Parts: sequence; structure tokens; C-alpha cells
Amino acid sequence: MFFKPSDGWVGDVIPFERDGVLHLFYLWERREVPKPGTPWSLASTRDLLHVEERGIALPHGSAADADFNAYTGCVVVDEAGVHHLFYTGQNPAIRGEDGRPLQVVMHATSTDALTSWTKHPEHTFGAPEGYETGDWRDPFVFFDERRGVWRMLIAARHREGPDRRRGVIAQCESSDLQSWKPVEPFWDPRRYITHECPEVFRLGDWWYLVYSEFSESFTTRYRMAKGPDGPWQVPERDTIDGRAFYAAKSAEFGGRRIFAGWIAGKEGGTDEGAWQWAGTMSFLEAVQNEDGTLAFSVPAEILAAFDEEAATGPAPVTLTSADGFACTVGNEPLPDRCSVRAEFDIAPGTTECGLLLRTSEDGDQGYVVRLEPGRSRMVLDRWPRTRTGGEQWQISGDVPYAIELERPADLRGRRHTLDVVIEQDLAVVVLDGQVCLSTRLYDTSHDRLGFFVGEGSAELVDLRVRVRTTTE
Repeated sequence: MFFKPSDGWVGDVIPFERDGVLHLFYLWERREVPKPGTPWSLASTRDLLHVEERGIALPHGSAADADFNAYTGCVVVDEAGVHHLFYTGQNPAIRGEDGRPLQVVMHATSTDALTSWTKHPEHTFGAPEGYETGDWRDPFVFFDERRGVWRMLIAARHREGPDRRRGVIAQCESSDLQSWKPVEPFWDPRRYITHECPEVFRLGDWWYLVYSEFSESFTTRYRMAKGPDGPWQVPERDTIDGRAFYAAKSAEFGGRRIFAGWIAGKEGGTDEGAWQWAGTMSFLEAVQNEDGTLAFSVPAEILAAFDEEAATGPAPVTLTSADGFACTVGNEPLPDRCSVRAEFDIAPGTTECGLLLRTSEDGDQGYVVRLEPGRSRMVLDRWPRTRTGGEQWQISGDVPYAIELERPADLRGRRHTLDVVIEQDLAVVVLDGQVCLSTRLYDTSHDRLGFFVGEGSAELVDLRVRVRTTTE
């Protein structure tokens, strides 16, 4: 369900569809010291269930080359059928005018296999005047049919302005995919440090701009407009997922829009560890709502792959606690690899309700997927939290949930559904087929599934746990 190479981790993913196969280029992270160069590796899938490792696609350069680290970019095909790969070259030993490692846009081509590329160092170019030389990365190329030109979006930063708000999506244009001319920025909101991994695509009457916010919030966001030049509108829920799912990019696959990103690992493999760069590949599907906004969920075939029902617990069941907390916990262990579907009927005025994952038999310790109608949000919480000292009050209990794992959600109405996919320490939660929350579940040793309500009343209308009987 979640792909990771046996000898490393998945960094930024560049999905590309060809002949019914979703090719998944990714930055191969090995977490070695000293750090080796970063190449593009390749995996592929035909069904979003089985991912095949294909090996190195684009090798990184030598210790003296500009692409010692071959970072994120894109793949496009020209009218002659030639594949063009644009990528970021970076070498810590080569410094730019701003004193930081220089970043440049580089070019490679292929006429056959996607694992064999010819590099064209003569086409390399860096940031023009007015942009920082250490932030010129993640080229995304698309063809503008109206104007008959190729357009390249680049994650960049202005040289001047408040440090935290210099981020800009720069733009270059080309007629031959070889020489590029800087033009006016594609999007310049004067917000965020950088807008990483930008891309644009069209669904019906709407265009979508996707980028990963490299700022105080590490998350992938989107904007929408009636044309590729904006003006870009902010949807009510403008994030694709939470903190753990990052650098998501998409491709059309079988007439659908599939996003591929990575669920970050944490240092030390513990819940309290800092988020790490790179992790495990995960897919989400974007579906267009009637108003043009996007709904995000786990692709249906992944949920359908859990094809055998497992023992769960009491359902239906109603819990009521007008001014307190009530929970019920099943007697059967929750499998390490499973899907959970829970349907709720939440009474008006209820403060909170949801699922207890990998919880203790009394429901006190474990992970909590909490729906909070009054605050219009879904959050991930857990107990116990980190102790900061030996006294009872010296505990990280002054936070309302696991910080950075909050999702805005429409919880109007009574009926709501949670779908949860769990595999070892990975979990993806989907609310009403609209809102996703990916995370890691490291620390708890408990294995029960529960339902709870706080200050109100809710019915667990249905609860189903399914396992996957085969991986073939």
C-alpha cells in the first residue's frame, strides 16, 4: 500500500503517465553521513496497489558537477515524441552570490526508456537578476496551447523584502525546450519562504495551482482559477493533507487525478521525534466538487483491496455524556494492516466524538481521531504525551491535539464517515471522502479499536474492519 525502497527513503515524487502506466520518479534519500549525491530513482504501477522498483533513472553528477544532487523537476513530451526531463541541480561545494549552495535548472532527454537519459549541461541556467541564487528549483513545464509556447514554473525567492515573505513562483518561456527566457512571475503573493514543487493542471472549467509551502507550515496547498494566469482564488480548505504528507505532485491516470507524495518519518522512530525529510510514498486522489473545489481521498482500489472482514466491536452503539466523556472499546485486536470504516450520527451541540486507534482496553491510552463540529475540524491526538518533569503537572498536556495534524472540515449535519487505512506505523484518515490526514503511529503498544464521545451524544451507526488476504 505504501512504497519505500528497501535501501532508502522516498523524497519528492514526480509522477508521469505513459501507456497506461504511472511512472513514479522520486528522489532517492539514503540518510547517510557524509551525504551522498541524490539521484532520481523510478518505480511504476498499473493499479495503484502494486509498485515495482525500476532502479536509478537519472544518476546524480560527480562531486564536482552542478548536479551532485539531482533534485525535483518534471517530465514532458514534445511533438516529436522526445521526452524532456527538467530538474534541479545543486552542489553544496558550489556557492552562489547569496553565499548558499547554487541551484540551477538542468535538462536531459530520452527517446526510449525512461531509465536512460542524455544530459545537456549546455542548457543549464540559474536565477536571473532579482532572484536569490540559492533558491531556483523544482522546474515544472507545460505547453500553453493558446500562445503556442512552453512555460516553466520555478520555485524561487526575491532578493529583497522581508525574509519570510520573499517566496515567488518565477516563470520562464521557451519555443524549443532548450533556451529559456525569464518573464513576469507566474504567482507572486509575497507570502511564505518558498513555494516548492509548483504545478498547474486543468480539470473541466477550472485550473489548479499546487505548491508545497516551505514556511512555518510544511504542507501542500492549492489555488484555483478560470485560466492559467489567474487570478487565483483561495478555496475554503486549501490544503491537500496535513504536515506529514508533503511535496505532493500529480498526474492524470486513467482519466483521474492522482497525487503522489511522501509521508514523512520521524527521528528515532518515535511520536516525539522531529519530522524528517523524505519517507514513504502514498497516493491520494483528487475529485472535483460541483463548486470547483477539490476533494481528496484514498483511491477506491486501495480501500477495495481490503477484502475480508475482521472482528470489530459493538455497533451500532450510542454514547451519551452531556457534560463528560464516554467510550467503548472492542475486545478484538486491531490488525497491523487493515482498513476501518466508521459511520457516525452526531447529535447537534456535541463537542467531540471519533475513533480510538491502537488504544488500551479502557480507552485511555492510544491515538485519537477526533471530530470537533463546533470548531469545524478533525485532529489527531494521543495519550500519554511527553513528560517534561517528574511532577504530575509536568507533561505536555497544554496542546489541544498533535500540533500540525489538524484539518479543517465541514462537520455540519449529523451523518459523517471516517475511512482509515493502517499499515504498520503508517495511517491515512479520510473524512467523508473529502478531507485527508496522513500520519505516523509509532509508540503505542496497545491494539484495540474504540469509539468515544465528549460532551454530547453520538451513535456509531456502523463499524467495519477489513484486512487484505493477498498482496498479489
